[in-house]
Amino acid sequence: MSDASPILWWVRRDLRLTDNPALSAACGSGRPVIPVFIHDEHVAALGAAPKWRLGLGLERFAGTLGARGSRLMLRRGPALATLRALIAETGAGAVIWTRAYDPDSVARDKAVKAALGEDGVEARSVAGHVLFEPWTVETGQGAFYKVYTPFWKAVRGRDVSDPAPAPGMIPRPDHWPASDEIDHWRMGAAMRRGAAVVARHVRVGEEAAQDRLAAFAATKIAAYKTERDFPAAESTSRLSENLTWGEISPRTCWHAGLAAMDEGKAGAEHFLKELVWREFAWHLMWHSPQIATANWREGWDAFPWSTDETAPEVIAWKRGRTGIPFVDAAMREMYVTGTMHNRSRMIAASYLTKHLMTHWKIGLDWFADHLIDWDPAANAMGWQWVAGSGPDAAPYFRIFNPVTQAEKFDAQGTYRDTWIAEGRRSPTATALSYFDAVPKSWALAPSDRYPAPVVTAEAGRQRALAAFEAREG
Repeated sequence: MSDASPILWWVRRDLRLTDNPALSAACGSGRPVIPVFIHDEHVAALGAAPKWRLGLGLERFAGTLGARGSRLMLRRGPALATLRALIAETGAGAVIWTRAYDPDSVARDKAVKAALGEDGVEARSVAGHVLFEPWTVETGQGAFYKVYTPFWKAVRGRDVSDPAPAPGMIPRPDHWPASDEIDHWRMGAAMRRGAAVVARHVRVGEEAAQDRLAAFAATKIAAYKTERDFPAAESTSRLSENLTWGEISPRTCWHAGLAAMDEGKAGAEHFLKELVWREFAWHLMWHSPQIATANWREGWDAFPWSTDETAPEVIAWKRGRTGIPFVDAAMREMYVTGTMHNRSRMIAASYLTKHLMTHWKIGLDWFADHLIDWDPAANAMGWQWVAGSGPDAAPYFRIFNPVTQAEKFDAQGTYRDTWIAEGRRSPTATALSYFDAVPKSWALAPSDRYPAPVVTAEAGRQRALAAFEAREG
């Protein structure tokens, strides 16, 4: 990147100025920088909640760039064709972007890089979405890690460079190309009335992400290890929403955790472990991309999961009406806030895949449509880990009992009361807002009778164990 022609900064899941290697490299060249976001087929395929949340992030980031004298160009169409059109319009001689690791993005980016190279345009991807490039973490035998704990031990002592500051100036082109209007994309169309409910809980943009991290490090990280599993305690960072869309970098979070460790805050190391759990998911997806669509472990294709999405018990699970309060509270939290506590995700996923004997792909797709913090790697690994077909080192068939889990992690029933209105004399506002968020076609009301369990905890456990033992035999 040595001439004076503009550089196209292809904005993707990196909606931030601070610690953004792609932006820093573009600005460091001294050439005009044209930020562009492309609504291609990958964006079009996003589920309702993540697409809506991405739209909010783009709108906020456009304002952030505008305050710096820059602009965010919005274009719709296939990535390669769109970039070529912009190159023709602007005379850009290079395109730079933050590297992605999911198989669909990898295939797209390789094709773009090869085609632009043939056009004589420099195309360059840089790190920024993970702490360590997947090909840089190997076992002693040169293979990738398939179990988390050895992976953590391999990276915990590695040097992670300090986050880079935001560039002081983003060089502008002499002329800006035409841009779409974000409103015309209707990113939130599929959310319908649920958008107004979830909007009360989102925290959009780089500034909000930095504030979240600062507040967490100051007041919550010390107790993180001991309290993170209690969904009513509000002891987690809630940064998954911002990390997903790159409104904050993992490197920034990592160094905040290290600083908290230096201050003697007990939960800081566990926070770093959770960042590495996210890292582990992306490394697994890079090395075994089939994890998003097929059983990761061999020998699970014959497991007798149901694939009937219309089964009454599956419909009950989707609607938070299983009759198992912990499971239903988890699902309702997702409809109201767009997120779900990690412990609750495990319980809801285990109930679907074990107690209801339903294929994990049905749950994965449902979460992909309803989570504003949807992360393709974490979602895939999490569902397969719970289902038993994924990267779990446990030598047994793990089944979470949703009743005993509630007794252990929600002993006072606070979490369940927060999200379930039926049968309560004075339901909470959050519990009532569930009925405002879900489709009217579900015909649900807080005055409804709370359902009996579609499958009890014990009956579901026995059925799942029988299926597993038959598979083993």
